[in-house]
Amino acid sequence: MGHPVGHESGEGASRGAAQPDLPPGQRLQRGWPVTHYGPVPKFRPERWEFRVFGATADGAKHTWNHEEFTALPYTTVVGDLHCVTKFSMVGAEWGGIPARTLLDIAPPAPSVTHVMVWAEYGFSSNLRLADFAAERTLFATHKDGELLTAEHGFPLRLVVPHLYAWKGPKWVRGVEYMTADRRGFWEERGYHNIGDPWREQRYSYQEEPGDGPVA
Repeated sequence: MGHPVGHESGEGASRGAAQPDLPPGQRLQRGWPVTHYGPVPKFRPERWEFRVFGATADGAKHTWNHEEFTALPYTTVVGDLHCVTKFSMVGAEWGGIPARTLLDIAPPAPSVTHVMVWAEYGFSSNLRLADFAAERTLFATHKDGELLTAEHGFPLRLVVPHLYAWKGPKWVRGVEYMTADRRGFWEERGYHNIGDPWREQRYSYQEEPGDGPVA
């Protein structure tokens, strides 16, 4: 199966001096390979818009242009990136806007249980609300103090360090609040609905009752 569309994965920072603790089946990667499906989109700042829509608390769609979005409160988190193709990049510092900031300024309705993160070319990745709201889930603009390159997701990628990297899409353009789970792009194509690397949840055939959307 192909690489998750410009999307990789993550969990905690480096845990040891010589050999960091890695999820099962992963190998330590020096450097940051480029892995994605499809072409790299051209960034046009005058056309770029970020949307929060779906089951919002006020029923309205919330939008920001690029200047407005990048002016939101900036923070840094340290988190590993665990790609489902079995490489792990540890101890990276990511900079950007916490997902919790969006939940604060554009809150979901009380009935929301999941989100769909939307990216360029209609790519999507579904997350449980608790995973999206986790302390280190971040809309990243920087890695290790430098702007992301286009190949790695500039101007914006989602980083969810405790899940496999495909759960954090590159080239993100919006978030949909959902009152029921729905599979995203790779989840519809055989990847696990949750994607916890520490439980080695790589593929949909591994799903247990309750892991996926109700049929």
